[in-house]
Amino acid sequence: MFSVIFPGQGSQLVGMGKDLYDKYSLIQNLFKEADDTLDFSLSSLILNGPKEDLDLTENTQPAIFLLSYSIFQLIKKEFNLDLNKANFFAGHSLGEYSALASAGSLSFSDTLKILKIRGSAMQSSVPKGLGGMVAVLGSKIEIIENIIAENKKKYECFIANDNSEGQIVLSGNTVDLEKMMLDLKSNSIKNIKLPVSAPFHCKLMNKATVVMNEEISKLNFKEPKNTLISNVTGKEISDSNELKELLVQQIESRVRWRESILLMINKGVGQFIEVGPGKVLSGLIKRIDKNVKVSAINTDEDIKLININE
Repeated sequence: MFSVIFPGQGSQLVGMGKDLYDKYSLIQNLFKEADDTLDFSLSSLILNGPKEDLDLTENTQPAIFLLSYSIFQLIKKEFNLDLNKANFFAGHSLGEYSALASAGSLSFSDTLKILKIRGSAMQSSVPKGLGGMVAVLGSKIEIIENIIAENKKKYECFIANDNSEGQIVLSGNTVDLEKMMLDLKSNSIKNIKLPVSAPFHCKLMNKATVVMNEEISKLNFKEPKNTLISNVTGKEISDSNELKELLVQQIESRVRWRESILLMINKGVGQFIEVGPGKVLSGLIKRIDKNVKVSAINTDEDIKLININE
């Protein structure tokens, strides 16, 4: 059994996918369609930068989706490999939208538009500099939950991502995060402030939730070809009504990536194929279970080396 997974924010890089873009008209056509849909040159931003513009959340989210979806279609149409035979699809945060589109649940143009809106809404929910995120390394989720609970009168921080064994990401306003970082340090727990400008996946994103609730209600979701695993629950999504609710909840909810991967492994998945820029998710999965097979697919050579264990 195998699963297809799609990366989230942080995997972007200027020039990502350029070798595929230069070689395949299918990629060029999808990039052009994206430019036409969004009415600005997202393709130029991906291929040429500048980095500071690509790193803006409202650009990063459609950019990562565009490349992930393009690679998925290339694998299917140019290499005759049908990844829709996968037992499960999952994506990390915005990657969940790449999973939806690739599973045929949401159209290409609708996904681009909603991610542009999502990125903008998330970026503007909290004034720049007032919120952030911190990576916690080498600790267990229960320990971090206890520290947050024991100090709730002193500061308010949230677990934004439960990524893998030993990698947790916190969100909060800047002052509270700095207080918690001191507590983590006093407990000899390694932590690093992340270069992001907003506290994603916590209740400080409430303004974005309001926007997404309205926008997602307008979208037409079809029955997906593949079983999708939700970031919010770490479980299978049963129907389109639940899907809409979970996509709205996802803005403020913890990304239960470790739980999602463990669920798929426990259901018999022995291989994960990461489709999109970077190898972040592949690294996380290896930390969760070093015995499963993991492939990151983002170059011509990667595609040629795909070997699926059905």
